[in-house]
Amino acid sequence: MKYIGVHILILLLTGCISSFVPDVEEKTNNLVVESLITDQNKSHKIKISRAVPLGKQIIAPPVKGCEVTIIDENNIEHPLKETSAGTYSTDSLKFHAKPGGIYTLKINTGSLTYISSPVEMLPVPPIDSLFYEKKVLVESNEWGRREEGCQIYLNTYDPLNRCRFFRWNFTETWEINLRWENVNNRICWITQKSENIMIRSTTAYNQSRITKLPVRFITNKTDMLSVKYSILVNQYSLNEDEFSYWVKLKNISEKAGGLFDVIPSAIMSNIYNVDDPEEVVLGYFSVSALAQKRIFIRERFSGLADIYWYCPTDTVWGEGEIIGLNDSLWLLEDHPLPDLYTGTEFIRMRVITRYIECADCTTRGITKKPPYWDSETLN
Repeated sequence: MKYIGVHILILLLTGCISSFVPDVEEKTNNLVVESLITDQNKSHKIKISRAVPLGKQIIAPPVKGCEVTIIDENNIEHPLKETSAGTYSTDSLKFHAKPGGIYTLKINTGSLTYISSPVEMLPVPPIDSLFYEKKVLVESNEWGRREEGCQIYLNTYDPLNRCRFFRWNFTETWEINLRWENVNNRICWITQKSENIMIRSTTAYNQSRITKLPVRFITNKTDMLSVKYSILVNQYSLNEDEFSYWVKLKNISEKAGGLFDVIPSAIMSNIYNVDDPEEVVLGYFSVSALAQKRIFIRERFSGLADIYWYCPTDTVWGEGEIIGLNDSLWLLEDHPLPDLYTGTEFIRMRVITRYIECADCTTRGITKKPPYWDSETLN
């Protein structure tokens, strides 16, 4: 009876778990605007879509056929072209935003007109330094080895105190090498963008200086530091209103999950419906000057995990069929090698594994080397 009671308890605990979507009154057709205009001489994109209902994991429907215009401080209109469904782009040859300029976004959906408040592009100082430090995670593990991670920091300073509010994001790339020399795809590069919101205000200080800001921490549980790693950090200038907007977004992203958390529609946008200012618009028309800095890391770190520990450690020599293999095993042949005596080519060895990522790095990255990979003078 004791064991029967335990089984019944387990069934009750596991059988009653189901997803809960609260019954809330929400408007699911809100306009969503994703936009960032910088002083970079390039084409800038503005994405316009409609909000989706709470709990629905579907792609937000794009809003097509809009007339989208950016108006500068001289009242000159710069029309954007719809380059894909719901995505509108500036002409890099005709529009170039600059610090000190004031810009307004105007969207005409055909039946409704939306406009943003005018936003001044504040100047941003350069990133003084981007650097890293080794961090000891374990002084001596079970094999007597030290384990180290990597903490990346940033310093910046605006001597004129014109930029008091900052935002950062980054793109990181690292090289991976598989253990076998001649598998089809041995060397790849992986690139990913940051997801966390990084913001900082210097209004509480008598100068706009930020020292040793933690940008990225890399543990020893990945292969990011196994060969060579690079990070490109973007530094944006913000005005006080946009800083407040990002503060609220940050609070949502870090505290999401509670029944009484703030919902995105409660965050005020700087875009409104001309005929109905009470309509909720999601998103923000961001105008920021941009500074960038890149560093490379290829120093040796102790105690890095081998994420390919489960892969085979040997190869099979020869050619032809290998008896006993079934369809669940991957068989990748090495490139043909010349015979020293006859000059003919033949397959020297083969890698046998149940996991394709053990012998083909394109399951995680791409084989095309980034154009900046050997340009370490960009530090």
